[in-house]
Amino acid sequence: MQITKVVPAAKTAGRYNIYVDGEYSFSLDEYQLVQAGIHSGMAIDEERLAALKNESDYGKNYIRAIDLISRRLRSEKEIRDYGRRKGWTEINIERVIARLKDHGYLNDLLFTEAFVRSRQNRQRYSKKRIEQDLIKKGVSKDVISQVLADNQPDNDALDKLVAKRIHRYEDINKLKAYLLRAGFNYEDIANAIDRYLSSQTKNDS
Repeated sequence: MQITKVVPAAKTAGRYNIYVDGEYSFSLDEYQLVQAGIHSGMAIDEERLAALKNESDYGKNYIRAIDLISRRLRSEKEIRDYGRRKGWTEINIERVIARLKDHGYLNDLLFTEAFVRSRQNRQRYSKKRIEQDLIKKGVSKDVISQVLADNQPDNDALDKLVAKRIHRYEDINKLKAYLLRAGFNYEDIANAIDRYLSSQTKNDS
């Protein structure tokens, strides 16, 4: 077998289509192309072809991971789970994760800080609920504890949430049910509602 043509990919900048014996076979990014020493007229055997196709897959996997992270930060587990759903090889999954970490694109501490900040800005989630969601995303309890320790107490978020939501519910029990689903405990919810109602009574007097 012989590599018969190396041309820039029409739809993806920085990638090159490789033709073997006159037919398209795989693509590589510029860095991979240089590293592999690929050029037109180069002889290639089945083993080398299989290795280059795997390298091609790895490059595409990495680009896809970068695209996901560009939309929002991801945890390491989210990238790993995504790769498995898409059928990436385990070796390529770990290579992608290692490369993302090396470039600073994948960091569970930074992900957790952004996740907590987003949830608390919405004032809709308790620390307990946030912790549960982060555990599902594979973040270690040490990282979660570290980040949550630096954030506002639940009562602050709960008081703001009660003030924002209480007028939407004619039945106060429905508000309590909503807040329970958000991860707050019943006693804290009752106290927050009492605080709000007491403050309104004082304002009206």
